[in-house]
Amino acid sequence: MLMDRYEPEDVFARVPQAASRLDPVLKRLDQLLEDDQLYQQVRADFGKRYRYTLVHGRHSTPVEVLLRMLICKHLYQWSYQETVKQVYDHLLLRWFCRVYWADVPDASTLFRWEQTLRPETLHTLNDRVVQLATQARVTRGRKLRLDATCVQTNIHHPTDSGLLVDSVRVLSRFVQRAKPLIKEQVKNVQQACRSRLRTARRVAQTLHRQLRRQAQDKEAQQKELYQKLLETTEHMVRQSQQVMEALVGQSGQQARRLLQQAKEVLPLVQSVITQTRTRVLEGKKMASGQKVLSLFESHTRAIPRHKGGALVEFGRQVILDEVEGGLVTRYQILEHPTEHGQAIEAVAHHQALFEHPPDLVTGDRGVQSAETEEHLRAAGVKRVAIPAAGKLSEERQALERSRNWRRGYRWRAGIEGRIASLRRDFGWRTSGYHGLNGMERWLGLGVIASNLRRIALVKAA
Repeated sequence: MLMDRYEPEDVFARVPQAASRLDPVLKRLDQLLEDDQLYQQVRADFGKRYRYTLVHGRHSTPVEVLLRMLICKHLYQWSYQETVKQVYDHLLLRWFCRVYWADVPDASTLFRWEQTLRPETLHTLNDRVVQLATQARVTRGRKLRLDATCVQTNIHHPTDSGLLVDSVRVLSRFVQRAKPLIKEQVKNVQQACRSRLRTARRVAQTLHRQLRRQAQDKEAQQKELYQKLLETTEHMVRQSQQVMEALVGQSGQQARRLLQQAKEVLPLVQSVITQTRTRVLEGKKMASGQKVLSLFESHTRAIPRHKGGALVEFGRQVILDEVEGGLVTRYQILEHPTEHGQAIEAVAHHQALFEHPPDLVTGDRGVQSAETEEHLRAAGVKRVAIPAAGKLSEERQALERSRNWRRGYRWRAGIEGRIASLRRDFGWRTSGYHGLNGMERWLGLGVIASNLRRIALVKAA
C-alpha cells in the first residue's frame, strides 16, 4: 500500500544545537518541496507501479521520503548507495528527507521507485518549479535564450570488432541462461547452447595486434580476421534463433523474459553484422543515422562537435531554454543533431508557462530557420537576436551591427555557463540511467535539482 508520509517528529528535540547549523539553502529547499502539486504528480506515477499499489499490500516507503531522497541524489550527484548512506548518517538529511527516526530505504528500493517515474511527469514537475519561481519573484519570463549540448551515453568507444564481440557475449549469455529450460526439448542442447565468447575474444585480440603491425599485407589479414569474427557472430545468431523457437511454447515467467530480451537484441546484432560487412569487407560508407553504436544504448547517435578536443561525441543532442534568473524552463532530446526551428517551440512553451511571450529571444545561428523570425514576431516577441545563416543583405548586416541587437545577443552567452553548470554539477556530461526514457529521467531530475537550488540561493541571499 502506497504511504504518503511519516508522522512528523522533531528530530532536533534531542540535539537542539544542530538546528542552528542548518544550511539556509537546504531550509529554503525544504519549503519549496512542501508544495502539494509537486507531491501529487509524483504520487500519481508511484501509484501505477502495480495494479493494487494504492490499496493493498504492505506499507511502502512514503512518497514524500522517496521524492526528497531523489532530489538529494541529483542535487549532490550521489549514487543510490551514497544517497542511502548519507541520509542514514546525517541528522540534517534525515530531517530534510522526512525520514526522522525511521529506517532509511535501501538503494534497490530507491532505484525501483525511481523507475516508475514517467519522463512526462518530470516535464510537468519542472513547469511547476518554474511557476514557484515566478511566485517567489525569482523570474518574470521577460527574456528567453536557448542552446543545445551533447549528453553522452555510458558506452565504450564503438568499433566494429568491439560491437561483434559484444554481440557474441550477449547472445552467449542468453543461450546459457535458457539451457536449463530447453534441455528436454532440444536434442543436441550442448551444441545449441554453446558459448563462442572465448573464440570471439581471441580473434578480436589478434585483430588488435594486427592493427599495430607495419606489414604490407596487413589489410588483407585484417579482412580475414573480420570474416572469422563475422562467422562466429552468425553462428551465435543461428543458435539463438534455435533456442528462441524452443522457448516460444513455454509459459514460465523466466522463459518469457528471456524471449523478450532476445527479440530486442537480435535485430541489433543483425544490423551490426550488416554494417561490419558493408564498412570493412566491402569498403563502403554508411550514413551516421543508420549505424548501431551500442547494443545496450541503442538510441545513441554520433554527434560531431565542431570544437576542440574529441571530433565526435556519442550520445544525444539536447536543447534547453533558460529565462532570466538562471532557470531552465524546457529541455528536449532532439531526434536529429540539429537545432533549426527550435526557437518556435521554445516560445510556444514559454507562452503556455508564463501566459505571455518573452520580450527578447536569443540563440546562436544553429536555432535559426527561414520562418523563425516571422513566427516569433507574430507570437508577440519584441526583439529577436538570432544571427541569420548564409550571405547577409546590407539591411541584415546593419541590423546585426545595431546596438540594440548586439546587446540582446550578448545576453545569449550566459546560457553557456548554465550548460557548464549542468554538466559539472548535475550530471549532464554523461547520462547515468539506461535507455532513452532513463536519459530523459536523468536530465529531468538534474534540471529540477538545478532550478530548486537556484531559487533557494536567490531567496536565501
